[in-house]
Amino acid sequence: MFKKWFLAVLVMSFWTSGALAAQKIDVGSRDIPNGKKIADKFVFSGFGCSGKNVSPEVHWSHLPAGTKSLALTVYDPDAPTGSGWWHWVVYNLPPTLKGLPEGAGNKNGKRLPRNARQAVTDFGYAGYGGPCPPPGDAPHHYIFTVYALKTSRLKLPPHPSPALIGYFIHMNMIGEGRFVGRYGRSGQ
Repeated sequence: MFKKWFLAVLVMSFWTSGALAAQKIDVGSRDIPNGKKIADKFVFSGFGCSGKNVSPEVHWSHLPAGTKSLALTVYDPDAPTGSGWWHWVVYNLPPTLKGLPEGAGNKNGKRLPRNARQAVTDFGYAGYGGPCPPPGDAPHHYIFTVYALKTSRLKLPPHPSPALIGYFIHMNMIGEGRFVGRYGRSGQ
């Protein structure tokens, strides 16, 4: 009996792991090479940082079949908050889109495609908020992730938190890809 149960569990785990595995999307930026320092132009303006707070260009390719919409997040897991820091969350992007131009993450969202939405970030407003780690911290990692979703739009309440959006992204994800930028205010 145990052998049959064990075999059934083993077969199911192989079957579901393949079915649930997300396809890799190629994601990059001409403005931020993967693993490299983020230029001051893309750094936050405030909290003691003096960047221009312009969102970088981000592009992607190799979306999985069945992609009905896309989402983009920028997250700093190194922020000393206990929960990281959300710098940019964009969702309901059309699946035909190949990228976002530099400056698309402004607060008014006018450079985004129609029906795309930006969430309120940990800065307290919707739109891109650049890096600005505490002085003296080792350089932080800023993870830019593009998600391919199996739904044409995320149906969310007004002003959803990045955590709530993340939940719905992960429930609908069929592919993802990322790159990482680095930034520190001293000791680069």
